[in-house]
Amino acid sequence: MFVGVDLGSRAIKLAAWQGGQLVDFKIKESGFEPHRLVQEMIQEYEPCSVVATGYGRHLVKEYFAYEVITEIKAHSLGVHALLPEATTVVDIGGQDSKVISLGNRGQVVNFQMNDKCAAGTGRFLEIMATSLAYSLTEFGPAALASDREVQINSMCTVFAESEVISLKNRGIPRQHIARAVHASVADRILSMLNRVGYGATIAFSGGVANNPCIVEMVRRRLDNVHVIVPENPSIIGALGAAIEAGRA
Repeated sequence: MFVGVDLGSRAIKLAAWQGGQLVDFKIKESGFEPHRLVQEMIQEYEPCSVVATGYGRHLVKEYFAYEVITEIKAHSLGVHALLPEATTVVDIGGQDSKVISLGNRGQVVNFQMNDKCAAGTGRFLEIMATSLAYSLTEFGPAALASDREVQINSMCTVFAESEVISLKNRGIPRQHIARAVHASVADRILSMLNRVGYGATIAFSGGVANNPCIVEMVRRRLDNVHVIVPENPSIIGALGAAIEAGRA
C-alpha cells in the first residue's frame, strides 16, 4: 500500500493507493501540531512508501515521507487518475489557487498560480462568509440562490471586506453580497484560465470545489466546456501524492 499526504493550510488529507485504486482516505483539520496528526493517520496503514505534498510537505518529509512533490504535480496526477479526459485542472485551496493545463497523458503543460495574497482563495471566501454571518456550508448555496447583480470591485481581502461592510450598511441583503463575492472569485479564475489556456473538459479539485456557487459561476462563464467535480475533490492532491509513492 502507498500513502499520499497533502498537508494544507487548513486541513490534512491522506489517500491510500493499492492495486491501481484509491482504497481509503481521511481528512482532518491541521491543528497546531500537524505532524503528530499525520503520524496518527499514517500508522494504521503500514505503507511501503509515503509521499507528501501541500503547504506543509517539507514538515511531513522531515518526519515520515520518502519524497515530496509540488501541489501542481500532485493535483495533475490525481485528476488524471480519476478523470483522464480532463484537459485542465482548477484547484482553489486555502491559501492559493491554481490553473493547470494537462497534456494527453496527464502531464503538466502550463500553469498559473495565485499565491501572493488571499484573494480568490478559500481563505478569502472564509473571511467574506464570516463578515456576512454565514457558515462555509451555507455561503455557496445562499449566493447561488441570489438573482441580483451587485458589484465588488476589489479583490484585495482587506478592501473587499470594507466593500462588503459598506454594502451591508446600505441595506443590501446579504445573499446578494454573497453572490458578488463569489462572482469576483469566478472572474479571477476565468482570467487565469484565459492566460493558461483550457480544453474541452475542466476538472475542479481542492476544498472550494465543494462550493456549488463557484463551480456554477465558472461553468456559466465558459461556452462549450464541460466543467466537472470529482467525488471527494478535497483529497485529489493526496491521491496524486499516493500515486507518485507507488511509482517510486
